[in-house]
Amino acid sequence: MQHESRNIGMLMDLYEMTMAHGYFDKFENTDLVCFDVFFRKNPDEAGFSIFAGLEQIIDYIEHLHFDEEDVEYFRSLHLFSDAFLEYLKNFSFKGDIYSFPEGAVIYPNEPVMTIVAPLIDAQIVETAVLAMMNHQSLIATKANRIVRSAQGRGVSDFGARRAHNVDAAVYGARASYIGGVDSTATVLAGQMFNIPVSGTMAHSWVMYHDSEYEAFKSYAEIYPTNSVFLVDTYDVLNSGVPNAIKVAKDILEPQGQRLKGVRLDSGDLAYLAKRARRMLDAAGMEDCKIIASNSLDEYTIESLLRQGGPIDAFGVGERMITAKSDPVFGAVYKIAGVRKQGVWEPRIKVSESVEKITNPGLKKVYRVYSSSGKAIAELITLNTETPDGSQPYRYIDPEKPWKALNFENCTFKEMQQLVVKSGKRTQPSPSLQEVRDFVNHQLKHEIWEEEQRFVNPHKHYLDMSPAYYKMKMDLLHHVEN
Repeated sequence: MQHESRNIGMLMDLYEMTMAHGYFDKFENTDLVCFDVFFRKNPDEAGFSIFAGLEQIIDYIEHLHFDEEDVEYFRSLHLFSDAFLEYLKNFSFKGDIYSFPEGAVIYPNEPVMTIVAPLIDAQIVETAVLAMMNHQSLIATKANRIVRSAQGRGVSDFGARRAHNVDAAVYGARASYIGGVDSTATVLAGQMFNIPVSGTMAHSWVMYHDSEYEAFKSYAEIYPTNSVFLVDTYDVLNSGVPNAIKVAKDILEPQGQRLKGVRLDSGDLAYLAKRARRMLDAAGMEDCKIIASNSLDEYTIESLLRQGGPIDAFGVGERMITAKSDPVFGAVYKIAGVRKQGVWEPRIKVSESVEKITNPGLKKVYRVYSSSGKAIAELITLNTETPDGSQPYRYIDPEKPWKALNFENCTFKEMQQLVVKSGKRTQPSPSLQEVRDFVNHQLKHEIWEEEQRFVNPHKHYLDMSPAYYKMKMDLLHHVEN
């Protein structure tokens, strides 16, 4: 079944369609609405997250439709009128999407995406948009933490077999590459997204042969220019590394080749890496790399390096592909405004939990940069406002609205771009390498090192223009009354 074609347009919660049917019956569907996509907290209590999945969202939007068999399935549920089912046969998304660029560093409670569309169109896409953004943003964010913990050493995605399904493996590999990993072991992801692929042998190769030496010798004869031996099948220090050295001397060096590396996949990785390094160096194999794998994440990698483990590269699987320590990204999709007779009316969700009160209305979000080029805050304004950086700019910290605050000598960058117009993309897609490079550029040049700490990172503030803050407070007071 999974090999047959499937219509991703059917990826929705049932209530998307029951609401759409209700809108169809009760309203003319001529007014526009706007929905914001945002998240409430960074995973792993991090200082920021990384936005990924936009390319798949745009592709989904452009191809959104319902086949005859889809319509017949809806008919079989006995929930929808014939008129509505006929309407679905010719359905396509007719709205606009404003979005941060893929790979952008993002922060809680800011509108990463805004969907402006007819009511039915905006409602139907909720589940798919969230699924694509939540998954890839989670994995890209986790992968970036792992890559930063490696301090410039190589990191490869080994996660397919531990992923939560086939799509999670493939698109998780894509997101991991955006986050900064160098390669993936997942061939389908390499084929689909042009990600470098890596991989040599598993324990089964070693165990199939009559001896470990024969296993390494056979592999070296087939791949003399790309030999990396897995040395922990039996005994790393008494068997694996000595056999690797012997094969390097017997088979590779007479051909003018060098053993590229040995991989450790179990045991005390720091201790074994130190002992293996001494053995390799004593054999004149200082250029032979040591690769470590086995349930690694940013904390174990950081610990291994702090212990002086001479490890050159890491293969990271389950804890990256599943974002094991915090496996939910938590982006939500909330209505922010309704346009009636040409006039936009803001909408706000009120909750006893203050953090769940939404930011209403059509709005703009700006990133505020200091004179040194560092991002110091996010600023939400009314959709009609353009902040002026040529003079002190007064703003409101919604957590401390009584304080008199100004941005001085700052520049403002509008973060959302029009990426879909009337259901069609507005610009060519960047390459995956360009998205990855964009992430790296931001972290190197724009994002404070203090925000990149794994423990107790600096908080990046979400501020508001006075006019926007007043509109939100007036709306809250109106709702309360």
